[in-house]
Order: sequence, then structure tokens, then C-alpha cells
Amino acid sequence: MDVIRVRPMTPDDIPAVATWMVQTPLWQRYQLTVERASKNFEGAFQRHEVLLVADAEADNIGFALCVPQGGFGRSMYLRLIGVQKERARAGVGAALLRSAEDAALKISRELFLLVSDFNTDAQRFYQRQGYTQIGAIPGYVLPDVTELLYWKQLQHSKAIT
Repeated sequence: MDVIRVRPMTPDDIPAVATWMVQTPLWQRYQLTVERASKNFEGAFQRHEVLLVADAEADNIGFALCVPQGGFGRSMYLRLIGVQKERARAGVGAALLRSAEDAALKISRELFLLVSDFNTDAQRFYQRQGYTQIGAIPGYVLPDVTELLYWKQLQHSKAIT
């Protein structure tokens, strides 16, 4: 098993992440292109959003993009998270989510996110991580997809002495 390292994304990471991102069936359903993915990341840098990348063996294998106060103007919103499909179920998503939660704790005590109704693997993943579905928004991004709203109350970790 490769060592997974989560770090702040840099603009130099964008081309590699955008390239593998658009090869993922989830992003294909949303008709994402490399150009649009790149513009999303570039815009997030300009807005000073939280951008994280997961590396293993010097390869970008996952990312997370969070909007500070994007959850109702007071809480962190996890806008995008992705893992290379070859690295699914290897702990990359959990490592990215923990880092996003750590970043969220700097501004609030909760994290919000949306999950597509057809993405049952992601729904199970977030539930295992302690998230609760609190709502649904039909047709929010795509007319035939309901986005499910998930929420988790975060706690500062306590050091063991």
C-alpha cells in the first residue's frame, strides 16, 4: 500500500488532476471537460478556497475543493472531492475528507456536502464517516438528478497523553 500524503494543491497540480478527473464516470455524467475542470480549480484559487491534493508515489491520486462559509454562509462546504478510480477503496477519500474536516474546524464546527442520488457508493462512504443526510434538492445540477445534502458536526480531536 502506498503512503498517501494530503497537501495543499498548487496551480501546477491542475493539469494532471483535471485530466484524470474527466475520465471518471461520475464527472462524465456531468459533462465535465478538462478546460472546465481547470477553470473551476483556477477560480477556486482566485477565491482563496481550500484546495487539497492527495499524492502517492509522486502522482496526484485525489483532490478536494472546499468553500469556506459555503454552507449557509457560516460553515465549510465540500464542493468537490475525487479519487482516481484505480485508487478507489484505498483510503484516499478518507484521508482527503479528514483533511477537509480539519480545515473546516478553523471556521466552524460542521461540514456540508452534496451527493448525487445515483452515487450510492459515495452515500455509503459519507455515512460511514459520520455524515447524515438532511435534505434533497431535485434537479439542482442536472434535471434528472437529485442532490442529497449531507452534514456532519465536527469535533476537535483530543490528544492522547
